[in-house]
This record gives sequence, structure tokens and C-alpha cells, in this order.
Amino acid sequence: MELRHLRYFIAVAELRSVRAASEQLHVTQPAISRQIQDLEHAIGATLFERTPRGLILTAAGKAYLAEAREILARVDAANRRARQIASGLQGHLRIGFVENAAWSGIVSSALSEFEQAVPQVSLELQPMNTPEQLEAIAAGRLDGGFCYRVGVLPEDIASVPVLEQNVVLAVPAAWPLGKGGAVATTELRSTPFIAFPRHVYPAYYDRLLSACAERGLTLDIRQEASTETAILSLVSAGMGAAIVNAANRDRPPARVRFVGLQDLSVPLPLEFCYAVSGANLALSRFVDQLR
Repeated sequence: MELRHLRYFIAVAELRSVRAASEQLHVTQPAISRQIQDLEHAIGATLFERTPRGLILTAAGKAYLAEAREILARVDAANRRARQIASGLQGHLRIGFVENAAWSGIVSSALSEFEQAVPQVSLELQPMNTPEQLEAIAAGRLDGGFCYRVGVLPEDIASVPVLEQNVVLAVPAAWPLGKGGAVATTELRSTPFIAFPRHVYPAYYDRLLSACAERGLTLDIRQEASTETAILSLVSAGMGAAIVNAANRDRPPARVRFVGLQDLSVPLPLEFCYAVSGANLALSRFVDQLR
């Protein structure tokens, strides 16, 4: 049995005439009659009663007509869905993001515009730090992610530049340090610092400490926390200062003051990273829009 058997059957049932079905389908009458007979033989039931007034559906034919219509509707729906997926208009995207990257508005705007442009692609958003995202992209657990890239990306991961941030000094609001404006690294030599452990993001950790060392500053790290949110909570509690992503200025915590650094720069390029070999066409559409 093939789909044409169902299409011929439905046409004859609706038009109650082989001749009319032949004209509608542009298929010869003998071919349609033969296909209907083959269908009845395959089913093992008579679908039409032949009368002088034309063809009338039997009880079995009426039941079969409803099922045949549903089958063709499902086939047509499957064809449409396949075409939409093939063109990136339907599907599912798993996208990671560094939490503070979403505060500037660029990331949230990109996601919102894509959702409006391609509403049938569902977005699954997962907050992760950069190394976690790159690992998940390489392993196929993420389709892409908004990362602060430091160093060279793996060969199988490409990226689209989004914006560039830098670092800023976060101090407890009650401290006098920086109340007069941006500070130089020489003013920080006796300052207790809070930082994240090196294993969280080794490339950035080394870049930050190297930039400090070039200015003659060795950070006196008294406390460690694995996220900038946790670091800033310790700064808010007066435990020390921290050098953090300037993106945090868009969402300042209570009892924390951000101070510029006169002579310390650690560029933090935010990029959308994705697997070069990714077969998800919705991802290609997202990357094109982002570009």
C-alpha cells in the first residue's frame, strides 16, 4: 500500500465518482479504479457500494475515510516540519551564557529578536562560566554559548564577536579607597583581595595576575569564591576588594562600590562560541542573525 492509494480513495469518496476524481487528480479512470480495487484487496473489505447513482461508501469505507484523512494530514505535517527544520525555522537550541554577560542588554536583545523572528525554535538557556561552556560545546551538550574568551579557542570551535568588556575594582562601600575616583595599582599593595580559584578559569586567572605583576602588584588573596556573584557578596560583607568584570556595573550589589583602574587593563572579549561541525540549522540561523 502506498500513499497514492489513500489519495485516490479520498478523492473518489469525496467526489463519489471515479470520473470526477480522474479529472481532479489528472490520472486515468482505469488507473484509479485499479488502485481502489488493490486497496480493497489489501484491506480485505469493500469500501464502496457501486450503485446507478454512483459510488457510496460502505460502513467500512466511512471508517476508513476518517483514518485515511488523518494519515495524510500527519504525513503533510511531518513534511512541513522536516522542511522547517531543514531551513532552521523549527527545532531546539541549547545556549549557554555567563550570567553577567546578559546584563548589558546585547545578549538578551539578541535572544529576544531571534525568538520573535523564529518562534518555532525553542531556546534552552543555561548559565555557565566560560570553561564550562566551551567544554559543553565540544561535548555536544550545548549548541553554543556567550563566553568571555581569553586565549585561543579549540580548533573545532568558532566564534562571533559581540562586545568587549574590561575589569574594574570592586570595594566595600564603606572603604575610603577610590572615593576620589579611579585608583592606580600602587594604591592596592596592602589591600586584601577576594578572587576565584585558578581551576575555575586558568587562562583568565593567569592573564589577570600577569597584568597585575607587570604593574608591580601581587594580589594579597585572602578569600576565594567560585563565581563573581559570590565574590561580590564577600566584598559587600567587607571581606576585601576584588578585580571583576566591568559588566557588573550594570547590576551593582548593595554595599559595593565600583572604582576604575588607572593603569590596569585586562580586555574581556565577549563572543558567541559554537561548534564548527554543528549540524543544527537553527544554530546557523542564530549565528547569521547575530553577525
